[in-house]
Amino acid sequence: MSMKETAVRVKEAAIRLSGMDGETKNKALLKISEELKNRSSDIIKANEEDIRRCEEENMAAPLLKRLKFDEAKIEDVCDGIKSLVNLNDPVGKTLLSTELDDGLELYKVTCPIGVIGVIFESRPDALVQISTLCLKSGNGVLLKGGSEAMETNRILAGIINEAAVAAGIPANWIKLLESRDDVNEMLKMDEYIDLVIPRGSNEFVKYIMDNSRIPVMGHADGICHLYIDDNCDIDMAVKITVDSKTQYVAVCNALETLLVNKDIAAEFLPKLKTALEAKNVIMYGCSDTLKIIDIAPATEEDWKTEYLDYKLSVKITDNMDTAIDHINKYGSGHTDGIVTKDKEKAVYFMNYVDSGNVFLNCSTRFSDGFRYGFGAEVGISTGKIHSRGPVGLDGLLIYKYKVIGDGHIVDDYSNRKKTFKHRNLNREFPLK
Repeated sequence: MSMKETAVRVKEAAIRLSGMDGETKNKALLKISEELKNRSSDIIKANEEDIRRCEEENMAAPLLKRLKFDEAKIEDVCDGIKSLVNLNDPVGKTLLSTELDDGLELYKVTCPIGVIGVIFESRPDALVQISTLCLKSGNGVLLKGGSEAMETNRILAGIINEAAVAAGIPANWIKLLESRDDVNEMLKMDEYIDLVIPRGSNEFVKYIMDNSRIPVMGHADGICHLYIDDNCDIDMAVKITVDSKTQYVAVCNALETLLVNKDIAAEFLPKLKTALEAKNVIMYGCSDTLKIIDIAPATEEDWKTEYLDYKLSVKITDNMDTAIDHINKYGSGHTDGIVTKDKEKAVYFMNYVDSGNVFLNCSTRFSDGFRYGFGAEVGISTGKIHSRGPVGLDGLLIYKYKVIGDGHIVDDYSNRKKTFKHRNLNREFPLK
């Protein structure tokens, strides 16, 4: 089947899926979860083949870690599906209702975007999250995973498609692409594909944007910061820093640069160094940091680097404003946080840091669609379009305006026989 034929079929299925009721979609999601568990041994076997091949190709350890899809990961994605089922159907939600005139009513109602093209990295759990979010939100989806997870992605996509169709979802709503040529063809198909979400390197995301007329939503780097204020609980600051950096290093919401106020650095940094050394973290510091703790010197490149590894750059700042300036200069707009007891400073920091997620006194690792209660996420958006931060169900929806009349014509208003009322109705769309 050609790429065009594939896109046409997914588009047709997406139109049918867009009007399906929430009960049918939830039934399909539960069936998917059931089949993932039933076929866990097949999935793990396929994943082991991928890992073995990638080890032979000397893939970096952080990427191998992301590739692993074992029994625990299957349980995690099934928990995510369960959370998704428990959410209200996002389609058909009334966002605005206005009485234009007697018997003439305007409604703004959520609806699926249509066909989503998603290109993602080596994590097979991303395939499950993306496809189930698209199903719940009524979208068709074209998926292109990394070649390193080829066998895992094949079996996962097959299980998800078969289970959903068995539960009443239109065939062809999901298709897995496997070659770079398919991606290049997909980028030309703005007639059939409504949104592209790339998950990869900064260069890759820019390539997608430069080579397609299809709207693109996503993020490149996850250069996340934490600022330690001089007025903070030091034990809390150490705990949050360690969790942000080491809870799972190979993800985009892991801490990469730590900023420390100069007035607390001498007390804080030695305690932090001890805690991070216990986790085998290599620290790189600015010249002022090196005067306090014995670590490797940081370069200009470190402030721009997403390590995805047990590495952390540290910079001492004169005050909060210089920390904010550093974040807005070197950050990627992903997730940045502050540890402080000072409410006024917290408000200032959270207002002036230009990122999709800004945290107070908690780990950057909370920046996640599942942890936010979105069920899962299709990705993280650092742009400033209709969705920002973890993209859950709401980010896969758009809206349409629906108007109900009773023989109304514009000529009556042009000739001033009638006038508009524009009164807020504050009610749901009545035709369901």
